Amino acid sequence: MKNRPLRTVHGNDGRFGSDSPLRRRLMKIYSNIRYSGMDEKANGSMDTKSPVENGQIADPANWGVADVVNYFKATGFEEQATAFQDQEIDGKSLLLMTRNDVLTGLSIKLGPALKIYEYHVKPLQTQHLKSNAS
Repeated sequence: MKNRPLRTVHGNDGRFGSDSPLRRRLMKIYSNIRYSGMDEKANGSMDTKSPVENGQIADPANWGVADVVNYFKATGFEEQATAFQDQEIDGKSLLLMTRNDVLTGLSIKLGPALKIYEYHVKPLQTQHLKSNAS
């Protein structure tokens, strides 16, 4: 699969509306990912959360490094996903990333870095802020 970003699509309450095409596409992507259940992380803690819980995308703040890597692999950034692994970016770190962090801190090509930030990191940050504001 080529590095084709998800399109910015607005649903009922923004990009991740309850029945938006973007949400449906992400759910389809995650339904194809196989999780082994519990994975031991390099720091000794365990990854037990799946990015999909009860048919909804789980809060990225709960993602481990493996979840972040799987997210970017599933969205067509297989080559760039290794940068998140190398830098040990978990969900909390992902939510703290700035545009500059993605463009320069991950040492990936500019084109994919721009797409990753604009079509994935920024919308995930927005989703997290909206879900915690309620």
